[in-house]
Amino acid sequence: MSIEIVPTCVPTEAADIARTVEAVRSFAEAIHIDVVDGLFAPAYTWPYSEKGVFGPFDLSGAGELLKEVHLMVAEPRAIGVAFAKAGAYRIIGHVEAFPSADEAHSALAEWKKSGATEVGLGILMGTSLELLEHHLLIVDVIHMMSISSIGTQGIPYNPAAPARILEFHKKHPDILLSVDGGVSGANIADLVRAGVRRFGVGSAIAKAADPRRAYRELAALAEDALQ
Repeated sequence: MSIEIVPTCVPTEAADIARTVEAVRSFAEAIHIDVVDGLFAPAYTWPYSEKGVFGPFDLSGAGELLKEVHLMVAEPRAIGVAFAKAGAYRIIGHVEAFPSADEAHSALAEWKKSGATEVGLGILMGTSLELLEHHLLIVDVIHMMSISSIGTQGIPYNPAAPARILEFHKKHPDILLSVDGGVSGANIADLVRAGVRRFGVGSAIAKAADPRRAYRELAALAEDALQ
């Protein structure tokens, strides 16, 4: 399985997505859009206008890039449907946000019915991996956080992440694993060796003097770690 590097956008407004796309479109095939409702995590982002409230939106600013949406929200079902209908290719909700396995399965099925090609579940660093066990047959990807808290870009990487990911990967080697939070040249090889194949990358690309070069260097380090 090849490595995927997906630049991250944490939008305060729709124009932020267009600006990120303009910065990465020459080298990236996808964009990872973080969506926070102010309830699941403290701050809120576009398309929320206040905590827990979102209005109509579109994803036209992302152009032709594949749209991956990471829902860090307390009630992911309805907004996941809205993103699927708006053209999101991949939608990730958090396992902690669903009150039951049945609710999670129903929501993910509805996202696919509404137009999403891939669906997955995210899991916070502090959540037991056992919570994922009832969901593995209905997801296309498991999205693991590698930071201790969520909702803003630039939170420090948690060095305990690779061991936790490897623990899960050894039990479920066929599940595609993505990771998000503090990914950089200093840790991407360790994460690859733990089983990660897809990376949401924020500051290491967005704040680089040369984003294209940063992207390529991360990809090269990750590919080398596969050898």
